[in-house]
Amino acid sequence: MFKVLVIAYYYPPLGLSGVQRTLKFVKYMKQNNWEPVVLTTGNIAYFAHDYSLLQESNDAGVRIVRAGGRGPNSLLSKYGTVTIPREFIRKIFNRISQAIYIPDNKISWAKAAYQTAEDLLAAEKFNAIFVTGPPFSAFVLGSKLKKKFNIPLFLDYRDLWFGSYFAFYLTPLHKLLQKRYEYLALKSADRIFVTNRKIKENILNLFQFLTFEDIVILPHGYDAEDFEKLKPIPKPNDKMIITYSGIFIEYNSPKYFIQAFKELSIERPDVTQDIELHFVGFLRKENKKLIKKLKLERFVKDHGYMNHSDSIIKIKSSDILWIMIGRKRNIDAILPGKLYEYMGSMKPIIACVPEGAARIAAKEYGASFITEPDDINQIKNTILEVYKLYKKNQLPSPDAEYVSKYRRDFLTEQLTKQMQFMVKDDLI
Repeated sequence: MFKVLVIAYYYPPLGLSGVQRTLKFVKYMKQNNWEPVVLTTGNIAYFAHDYSLLQESNDAGVRIVRAGGRGPNSLLSKYGTVTIPREFIRKIFNRISQAIYIPDNKISWAKAAYQTAEDLLAAEKFNAIFVTGPPFSAFVLGSKLKKKFNIPLFLDYRDLWFGSYFAFYLTPLHKLLQKRYEYLALKSADRIFVTNRKIKENILNLFQFLTFEDIVILPHGYDAEDFEKLKPIPKPNDKMIITYSGIFIEYNSPKYFIQAFKELSIERPDVTQDIELHFVGFLRKENKKLIKKLKLERFVKDHGYMNHSDSIIKIKSSDILWIMIGRKRNIDAILPGKLYEYMGSMKPIIACVPEGAARIAAKEYGASFITEPDDINQIKNTILEVYKLYKKNQLPSPDAEYVSKYRRDFLTEQLTKQMQFMVKDDLI
């Protein structure tokens, strides 16, 4: 069996979608002749913790090694789960952080993790190093380890690094340094994985020493096991349930959808009285205030943050799923992992998204109602169209063959084949 050191800052018991890609990869690695050892953070403060995901990791027999550090999250560790701030406050702190820390505010953790990784690599035989980002300080860590130990290095982009929709450059020097760090990390990589074609194109355009074959698209996916073992909750009535699962952050907002629903409630109260809007995750105070201002509380059910299994049950118990991505620089490269969990449910999707990777995936799914993200009238008419089809029991079904391509176990098989192909003969 081959052995891989997986470096991932975001890993259970941390929650939210950033941990799931790595967790599901390591869960299925042993089935493909690879033994993972996960190097992650220690006890830190975070917006959400999901101990059911940690149990899933333990049940899969994954060995976890934790490293400390003195970053902002570590210093707040005694507070455990912290409250997510209002969006404009979060953005301010994010800009300050990007002005102070390069490549990001996880550099203290990356230094501590480097020492731990050094000890592991010196004491045990590993065939590969797999690093996922963000945070991209982990890529810098991986690059240093590759230089010292000459072990094949695989970098996994869950989002863009340079020029991302979150990026803020206080000065031209900040911009230059970020690009330089990414360049050096990519130069050391044996293979690069990305979640979609848009990220691949962006990286190839920025760093032209890379070839098309250097970057492999490994999309997000869904764990078929989750959907097979979890049962939906029976409905107490025949109201159509539209569910959003996830967080609202810098690149998305529910305000256009909520405003569209308000207009529909004025024009067609007979329709909206037969619809429930469910939110799983972080609806946030500012959005709750908007719902209250528009007097839509009776239509809305806010379930708050739920562990992953419970969120899957809510998804399976819905009639329609809704996803939202706003307009922002390089937003065409974003493709939320949540969209693939929606697909795993085989439910119809309302996708309020701009041109880009998410819209392409929604079209290919075959059971999507696609609108512009900020066109209130179009969204309103789409909700009405979906409702009419629901009442006639004529909602579309997705392309099952297309959906099956995104099973987590299949994707892990593709990942391990790529790694095994690059492993050096003298390390086998």
